[in-house]
Amino acid sequence: MAPGNLTPVTEFILMGVSGRPELQIPLFFVFLVIYGLTVAGNLGIITLTSVDPQLQTPMYFFLRHLAIINLGDSTVIAPKMLVNFLASKKTISYYGCAAQLGGFLVFIVAEIFMLAVMAYDRYVAICNPLLYMVVVSPQICLLLVSLTYLYSLTTALTVTSCVFSVSYCSSNVINHFYCDNVPLLALSCSNTYIPETVVFTSAGINLLFSMIIVLISYFNIIFAILRIRSSEGRQKAFSTCASHMMAVTVFYGTLLFMYLQPRSNHSLDTDKMASVFYTLVIPMLNPLIYSLRNKDVKDALKSFLNKPCQSFKFM
Repeated sequence: MAPGNLTPVTEFILMGVSGRPELQIPLFFVFLVIYGLTVAGNLGIITLTSVDPQLQTPMYFFLRHLAIINLGDSTVIAPKMLVNFLASKKTISYYGCAAQLGGFLVFIVAEIFMLAVMAYDRYVAICNPLLYMVVVSPQICLLLVSLTYLYSLTTALTVTSCVFSVSYCSSNVINHFYCDNVPLLALSCSNTYIPETVVFTSAGINLLFSMIIVLISYFNIIFAILRIRSSEGRQKAFSTCASHMMAVTVFYGTLLFMYLQPRSNHSLDTDKMASVFYTLVIPMLNPLIYSLRNKDVKDALKSFLNKPCQSFKFM
């Protein structure tokens, strides 16, 4: 219950990316293009990896689920954000805010661990190629993806319930373009020690654990590539994981910039800019990163565009 006579909040106001009225329409079109490209690119990856017989491997199975996660992450954030650019009253209901936070956490945690799973997949492919189809069997792939979704859902429910277990009263203006836990907790009129501890502990453990998997995998991959004698062999081995390395670098680089900057330089405005990048820009870039540097995906796209009806017979 809210303390004293303060009225509990029933809706929140999202300040958005910028509070300047003259920027609302231009920003609407910028983010509409970003979201449109995100939907088209990720749906393209999902379709190609589902219908093309050459893309029925563990690597593309994981890539398909990364595309599903990227599409989900953007869709939780972008539609409401676009509506608010045009709305005079930029509100979101209390339960709508909780649902948006929960959805965001499901997909961001799933992305963190899907990138770790993909790093492990590349490690096995390059360091233990003879055992690849045994170690990364269809059953193991399904298990890894299922555990990723189950863990991200459990994390989202735990963190969201903690964030919304405190009281919100009087102030309801969120200095963000979506319902995120840090600016939300800043509005609470009750003790936030426990939810803040849960939020930062969860974020720290998830980032640390997934980064350890990624770093160990890529250290082993790099050493394995350096041991290959022929330059052609090294180039072929590197090309199989170059796209994933680029995606991992961009994603973790943004998160580390956000979480490791000095507290004196830390601000909610900086968080907003970083959030734009990993919730909207990275999901748009990932399909480009994986398709532009991947011959198999480009060949599958050409084949699909030439004979779209025939491609769907493989589904």
